[in-house]
Amino acid sequence: MKNKALSSVLQNWIPKIFSFLIALFIVLAVRFMNVNDRVVTLPLHVILPDSYNAVSLVPETIDAVITGPDSIIYLVDPSAITATADFSSVDAPGIVRVPVSLDYRDDVYTRDGLVVSSRPSTVRILFEEK
Repeated sequence: MKNKALSSVLQNWIPKIFSFLIALFIVLAVRFMNVNDRVVTLPLHVILPDSYNAVSLVPETIDAVITGPDSIIYLVDPSAITATADFSSVDAPGIVRVPVSLDYRDDVYTRDGLVVSSRPSTVRILFEEK
């Protein structure tokens, strides 16, 4: 009995593996073909240090990229997302790079399969002593 079951599974194994790989490719293609990006420009709240002056330009906006199904990404309210760059921990003059922090309700976005990221993901500013 065991030999019959094993031989029926191993018989024609090349077409079976090939069929499985094609089915896997189709599932992945359908899953990711409906994923699009929506880019919105958000105001960037920059927190500057008290003991240093910003010599270079301080960015005022950042692009937020909302990735997900096309039917959902346009329902997202961009005003519910805030972008912050915190330079308050600067302790020496020079060019400082910090990541952009996006604040939003995680549960709403992750439940619907949305991913929110910033472009660029970091901001850099040149500082000099006051």
